[in-house]
Amino acid sequence: MQTQETTPFVSLAGSVERFSYRLNYVLERVCALLVAGMIGVVWFGILERYALALGVTWTEELARYIMIWAALLAVPCCAYRREHIGLDLVFSRLPLSWQMPARMLLDLLGLAFFLFLTWYGVTMAKGGANQYATIFGMTMFVPFTAVPVTAGLTAIQIAAVMIRDAAGVAPLFTRKEAA
Repeated sequence: MQTQETTPFVSLAGSVERFSYRLNYVLERVCALLVAGMIGVVWFGILERYALALGVTWTEELARYIMIWAALLAVPCCAYRREHIGLDLVFSRLPLSWQMPARMLLDLLGLAFFLFLTWYGVTMAKGGANQYATIFGMTMFVPFTAVPVTAGLTAIQIAAVMIRDAAGVAPLFTRKEAA
């Protein structure tokens, strides 16, 4: 007789959770590097404006694009940790037997939204290939690509969380960060 811990679904959910944890680990570090880069660009802009006077005009625009990528890459991190807006006030008032189905319904809505945003974002990024940044002269493809990339990553993380929750697998970050 199989125990719940050895069922194929729980085993698959464990593998999905390990992948999701690693993806989140990488994304958190990329976000941190982007924020550090943005701070460096802003400080360079301040130093350049008030001390160096080199005539550099690109710092504000570059900082803006870095901030967009960093902020949007934080969304899949929040989805993995369930730190996104999840209507916890409503869930906490539901009977325990209704909480999991309600959370799954909300996750399905979120998954559908982020899959749509991925599809729409690809179209938007393609259109950005013909638009140019005002100061850089680069196409807007790179800034616009933040939308489909991060929406796709968020959809992956929401799906992984749904599998994790359905199988009753504990999130790895709770064990690894507690140590």
